[in-house]
Amino acid sequence: MPRNPYYQGPVSDHFDGLRFRNPAAEPETDRSLKDVLRWRRTAPDNPWPPSVPVTPARPDAAVPGLRITMIGHATVLIQLGGLNILTDPVWAQRASPVRFAGPRRVTAPGVALADLPPIHAVLLSHNHYDHLDVATLKALTKAHAPLIITPLGNDSIVRRHVPGARLAALDWHQAHPLDPAGTAQAHLVPALHWSSRGPRDRRMALWGGFMLCAQGRTVYFAGDTGYGTGAIFRALRARFGPVDCALLPIGAYDPRWFMAAQHTNPAEAVAIMRDLDADRALGIHWGTFKLTDEPREDPLHQLDAALAAQGIAPERFRALHPGQVADIPARGAGA
Repeated sequence: MPRNPYYQGPVSDHFDGLRFRNPAAEPETDRSLKDVLRWRRTAPDNPWPPSVPVTPARPDAAVPGLRITMIGHATVLIQLGGLNILTDPVWAQRASPVRFAGPRRVTAPGVALADLPPIHAVLLSHNHYDHLDVATLKALTKAHAPLIITPLGNDSIVRRHVPGARLAALDWHQAHPLDPAGTAQAHLVPALHWSSRGPRDRRMALWGGFMLCAQGRTVYFAGDTGYGTGAIFRALRARFGPVDCALLPIGAYDPRWFMAAQHTNPAEAVAIMRDLDADRALGIHWGTFKLTDEPREDPLHQLDAALAAQGIAPERFRALHPGQVADIPARGAGA
């Protein structure tokens, strides 16, 4: 039997001793080489611009309320009650295991590495190269020594490349404190996705999203996820109550026959917003790396259409550009 290079642990309802899997009754994310070849053979010619202008932000060292700054793709700075938290930090020029090939970023990071405030924690959702960048984690560890919270198995990958990293590995439904008093917590929650760093390690490290709870506020970071039956999101609403702000992926969704099980489109992101009873949502995972077939601006148009169709005010769900900042009011406090 093959050996899992990242994690050895007890069998569970989502780990068979070798590979992790999505919750039962949800769509299968595995795709065959035949599927990949079919996708590439039928892909439309939708070139992205070589670069898109960005006006970088210079974040404050600390924020008393809840502020979100978009850096790019799934990399977001969450500032809440004096804590500074990064999600899936990638400052690399390519989302790739090599520097000379693979998807190249078309937007500069919305915050320069040198301009980051003190980073207390990193929420690392899974091990795909557009979410786990070793060079960035090395730089952050050297400059800030943040706590890196990640699903099972990904800690082994980080530790191999960043020996000094402070790491906490969680299973779904586990939590870890973000402050010494334990008043702020990061909860790892299920996502409908998969993992791999190469051709032989598919689903050998766990993936997930995070629910951040601090100062009576809740922020949901989806990482990468499909929508599936929607059951995992309705379960989050039942467990955590209404969400103040949901960071939801709105890009990398075409072709649907290939991507639907693993990546939401904008209409499904709006459905997640409603399932979570989220007061606000911010669109992430779009416009930085060309990973799939849709034109770069298509997520914006589809999001506008989905919000209009469901009667949701556009200011409640914004698609952030790198460098843009959103201050999230307390629930019910208005814009």
